[in-house]
Parts: sequence; structure tokens; C-alpha cells
Amino acid sequence: MDLARKHYSRSDVKKEIYEYSTGRWIAAESKPAGDRRIFFRYWRSGEPIVFRRMEDVERLFREYGWGRIRTIYATANVYRSISATEKFEDPSNIAYTSPIWDIDGSIEHWREILVVARAIVDFLDRNGISKSVYLLWSGEGVHVHIHEKAFSPEVLGRYNPLDIAYSIVEYTIKSLKDELKKLSKDFRSEVKVENVMDIKRVFTVPLSIHRRLDLCTICFKPDELDSFDISWANPEKFRHNTNWRLYVEGEGDELAIKALSEVKGYPGWTRADKIRSAIKLKEEKRGKAGERKEEGKIGRYYVMALLQAARYFTLTGDLDKAKSFGLNRAIFYAWAKHYGKGYTPKTVIRRRAPSGRVEAKEGKYKFTVACGEQVPVSDRGWFIMGGKEQMPDEYDRVIAGKIDKVVPYNKAWKAALEYVKSFPATILSDPQRFYEEVYKPVRDTFYRDVIQRKEKTKKVRTLEDFFS
Repeated sequence: MDLARKHYSRSDVKKEIYEYSTGRWIAAESKPAGDRRIFFRYWRSGEPIVFRRMEDVERLFREYGWGRIRTIYATANVYRSISATEKFEDPSNIAYTSPIWDIDGSIEHWREILVVARAIVDFLDRNGISKSVYLLWSGEGVHVHIHEKAFSPEVLGRYNPLDIAYSIVEYTIKSLKDELKKLSKDFRSEVKVENVMDIKRVFTVPLSIHRRLDLCTICFKPDELDSFDISWANPEKFRHNTNWRLYVEGEGDELAIKALSEVKGYPGWTRADKIRSAIKLKEEKRGKAGERKEEGKIGRYYVMALLQAARYFTLTGDLDKAKSFGLNRAIFYAWAKHYGKGYTPKTVIRRRAPSGRVEAKEGKYKFTVACGEQVPVSDRGWFIMGGKEQMPDEYDRVIAGKIDKVVPYNKAWKAALEYVKSFPATILSDPQRFYEEVYKPVRDTFYRDVIQRKEKTKKVRTLEDFFS
């Protein structure tokens, strides 16, 4: 059996590739054809190649041929929405970016490549980043990664993730310039370390086969650097550390702020990009040094959508459906307010299915019971209002995007979840009680009474812990 087919048919390989690639844009490279390199970035349907489920990894090979695909790559960026190509070019759609150092050399001198990797890992450790770091042997070099979630919601809310990643990589290389020059004098071949962070840049994914060498890209942690051996990358018996998933939220904040102050972010933005993504690299008026200015006023419509999403997520654990539900209910209540409480939609219930789904006489959609409410749904399972599906990416754009202008959305989401979870399921499952007891008391004071109170409580607990 062909090496690539045998390797990619393994369930553990597909699992690692899928879990790393989720939320990223995929590129697949065909087997070598002379000097020409051929990449695939779109399904045959014309949609961008993204992995929404583990079966999509195998779909890639079925669609383009098992004997054709050799190497799999994915973007350093993790996106909020992966539904259309143009979204990958929208800076505000970037949720996270992995800072990655690309160290290249020759396979014969792989030990010298590791010396450079050690210098970078040690620099990160001196700057407080250790548990969120992992390395990936890429075939003829090493990629040093910082996990994309090693930064707090506050920092990610203040700066574009690509600005953070680019600045950290650039700042590190510049800081190590003299040290790397001294090391290279003893090298028998050239070893390059580059900042190749770019809005569309792709990097080899874990356990992909190298494009030319019969080696696979395996992950290992900093404490394995000194014991690493090139034999670990043998596809027949690879040694791969699945702890690339580990990270400590906020571990990278201090270096991020330091690097951003020196490098000023990713230089590749266009003027339109800077305006659209609201890059926050210029000085802002803040109450305290380094803090984001927060006016604290979030409109009722957005509070409703946020709390309804948190309510659905608390009861079901489904984040995408929670976003659809939150936006749907916000639209519904805005509609009800416009028409008045006495208005009743002209949909007559015909029968109730055993699953709890309700057939409607009028319209091309059905109703389902969600959080104690009868809500219209499409055949695809998304909630509907006015004949239009409320999609997760629309929630991200309309609701999260608006809230993020006032306070980092991740902070608002965490505060909303904690607030909603303080109520019993009997209230959350009752639409009237949820409206009266959960939403109404904070609809005009959500920032002050939920977000700020959470922050104050956190500070008090920290002081109590300190003095205990």
C-alpha cells in the first residue's frame, strides 16, 4: 500500500489532523511533479477546504484521490467563521493566531536546527511562556509554536491575534539576533529562522507526511528537546506527543504587550483592513495604564441575544446552536415589541411529533421545543425568523462584534455564563421566568451589575487568597 494512504488511513492520524485543523483553512499539496508544486485549497464544489468533522479528512483523499494528496497544511489563524472564502480575508474574523517560528536547514544537520529551537524555547521560558509551547518537526526543520489560546480574552480583545503573533515572532528573532549569529559560526550548514507570519500563511499540520521526504511531522514538548531523535518522525513507528493541546490562558500576555510596543503589529494590513478590524495599536484613553476604555453601555437587543445564547448553551452545551438561538430570540422579542403583546403569528399547530418537534400548517419549516419555547427551525436545524436562518457567524458579526466595541466579547460571554448558571434549570427552561427574573433585572445594567461585579468579586477573592 502507498505510504501516504497507509499513514492517513490510521484513525489516530486522522484524529490529530482534524483536531488541530478545526477552525483553520486547509491547503493540500499533491505529490511532487518536477519543480512544480500543486496545492488544493477548495473542495470541488468551490467552497474552501475546512474540516467540520473528522470524516472530512478522509473526504479530502476521496475527492482528490488517495494517490494524489501528499501533505496537509493549515493556517496559523483560527477563524470565528469558516463559511466563505471572503471571511478568511476579514481581519475581524480572526479569533486566534498561533505564533510560529519557521526554522529551516537540512535533514543531515538536524541537530543544529534543534540548537536554534532551544534558543527560542529558552527565550520564551525567560519571558514566562513554557507550558503553552510545543515543537513540530516539519521534515527539514522545526516549527516552534505557542498555543493560540495562551493569551487572555482581555489581550485578544484589545489587539488583533495576528498582530500579537507577528509581533512576538519578530521581537524574539530580533532579541536573539546576536546569540543566533554566534551559534551559527559553529554550524556545518546554513540554518535559517524566519518570521513568515502572514494572513494566509499555512504550516504543516501534526502527523502530515512531508512533501518530499518519507517523514511525518511529529509534535514534541520543550522538555523532550534534548532527547529528540530524527527517528521519531518515521511514519511506520512515529513518536508523537499529543500534549500540543496544553496551554495556560494568559501565559503569553506579558510578552505580547512587550512585543507589540516594539514591533507595532503585523505590517501587511491594508488601510481598509486597519479600519475594519479596529486595530488597537495606537494609544487609547484608558482609566488605567494598559487597560481598554470601556463605556459599559450594551443595548437591550445585544444583552437579550447574549443571555439567550448563554441560556441555551447552559442547558444543551451546543455553542453553535446557542448562537443561532440567541440571535433568533433577540429578533423575536424586538419583533414582538414592534407589533405589541397582543399580536399572534398566523401559524396553526397541526400535530406534535414524538421527538417534541411540532408540525406547522403554514410555512415551509417546523417548530421545535427549545428551552421551553416553541421556536421555528429549518430543515438543517438552525433557528428561523422571518424565513431566514440565524447562523452562528451572523451572531459573531452582529452581536459579538457590537459587544466587543464596548468590552472584550470573551469577557462578556464568560460573565453571562456565570450569571445565567446561577439560576436553576427550572427558571432557565421557563421563557416567562427567564425574561422576568434573569434578563429584565440586568437589561439596562448588564455591564455594571454582571461584568463589573464579576471582576470585583474576582479581585476580592484574589486578596482573600493572598492573605489566607
